[in-house]
Amino acid sequence: MKKWTILLVLLLAVSAVLGACSSKNAESGDTNGEGKRSDKQELTLNLKTEPPSLDPGLSTDTTSAWVLDHVFEGLYTTDKDGNPVLGVAEKVDVSDDGTVYTFTIRDDANWTDGTPVTASDFEYAWKRVLNPDTGSRFAFYLYYVKGAEEYNMGEGTVEDVGVEAVGEKELKVTLDAPLGYFDKLLTMWTYYPVKQEIVEGNKDWATDPKTYISNGPFKMTKWAHDSEIVIEKNEDYYDASVVNLNKVTFKMVNEATTFYQMYKTGELDLISSLPTDVLEAEQNNEDYSVVPRYGTYMYIFNVRKEPFTNEKVRRAFSLSVDRDLVVNTINKAGEIPAFGMVPPGVSTPEGDFREVGGEYFKEDAEEAKRLLEEGMKEEGWDTLPEIELLYTTSEGNKKIAEVVQEMLNKNLGVQIKLVNQESKTQLANVNQGNFQMARMGWVGTFVDPIINLEYFLGGSPNNRTGWVNEEYDSLLAQSRIEQDDSKRYELLHKAEEVLMEDMPFIPMYFNSTTYLTSPSLKNVAYYVNRQPFLKWVEKVE
Repeated sequence: MKKWTILLVLLLAVSAVLGACSSKNAESGDTNGEGKRSDKQELTLNLKTEPPSLDPGLSTDTTSAWVLDHVFEGLYTTDKDGNPVLGVAEKVDVSDDGTVYTFTIRDDANWTDGTPVTASDFEYAWKRVLNPDTGSRFAFYLYYVKGAEEYNMGEGTVEDVGVEAVGEKELKVTLDAPLGYFDKLLTMWTYYPVKQEIVEGNKDWATDPKTYISNGPFKMTKWAHDSEIVIEKNEDYYDASVVNLNKVTFKMVNEATTFYQMYKTGELDLISSLPTDVLEAEQNNEDYSVVPRYGTYMYIFNVRKEPFTNEKVRRAFSLSVDRDLVVNTINKAGEIPAFGMVPPGVSTPEGDFREVGGEYFKEDAEEAKRLLEEGMKEEGWDTLPEIELLYTTSEGNKKIAEVVQEMLNKNLGVQIKLVNQESKTQLANVNQGNFQMARMGWVGTFVDPIINLEYFLGGSPNNRTGWVNEEYDSLLAQSRIEQDDSKRYELLHKAEEVLMEDMPFIPMYFNSTTYLTSPSLKNVAYYVNRQPFLKWVEKVE
């Protein structure tokens, strides 16, 4: 297992350079006589749950993003290896000082209703995300744009935002400072365009295929809520010639044993997150693969609710959890125990970011007991209040939550109540602060420490913990404008150190994902930071 963990770390490091894990791609390749092209270019996948939102400006989760990435496209998209390449934009000019970008929109970029995509569509979409009335939880991802943060925080005007359509096909974007990873950032769904008359014509436009107008390689044709979503090839897409699939059906089956059996009987063409009790049997199956994931599995605390108002109590909970037990006996898929927030895989001038940063704490049941006692004494508590842990429905989440519950009882004498909720309900409760402790995961939309650390920004609606630290926010702000890579990473290390000192969360492990993929599928792109991309997939017999 130790050798396998080291292999995964190395694989993730290589994946960070490529932007994606392409080992399965290499196996898939072109058909090259490996099979006859199927007449029926259709496949069925498993989304697991109902997407919380398919509005690009409001979505915050990876389930919704899997659909969004196929039905929309931004100024940049990704190639088969996950690297950013021009998408809806056919060219970009950058000013000498690196702060002004002028994008030229492709003449053949169209919406699914046949009308052209314009620069105004991007200007409207971005300013809509930043509009405080929209309530976008990902608005902070646009704060790199001049005037964006001020407008979103109610301290500036929309006219001051540095996004302007200077012609039907010319979009001018002005940044506060040069940003070396702006192309990667622009692949994110929050930056996708939306059509103003559609959005403003119906507040529920993003829930009904009849009003769902998009611009990606596929278009939505059916949404049977809590059952399935169907997307079909978009013939109006400028690069439609490379899209082989005519139809993709996303089922919503959350029970692992059920979707595993559906794969085995041919009802599903690809599944992820296999049931743990079948992993050993499947590891020699040619359909099986493990892809490192640039993300962190964790439990977040609501620092505004007792007992997690006290930092020592939070730290005590984290120190009392045996991560090796979780990854080696429950998951058994090569995950790496986490003692920080940023996963392995980010290459810096000094080495891998995680390796340089090291581990910020060690598990220690005795130290955890001492910290808990001190924290309770500081607060004047004889006993802890009743504690609930919210987790989202899945076999794996349930097993991990039960083990954590047992560890906290064994090591700290603490009783916690487990509360299982569907993903959409759990996320709504967490967003509203209706929790003490909750299961959460975070996958970076691109491979850079800033994308992980910004999760805990004090002013971000995405930070559900209620934790605010001015030093932390300042260090991240400094890193955004720092042009020297070594100095930028140094600031990010300092920020992570501040975060781990206050510990508003329990980092559990750095992710990997297990897959079973039908050998009839060729050219599936497996990214470390997104769900599998289907743009080039071809089905063979």
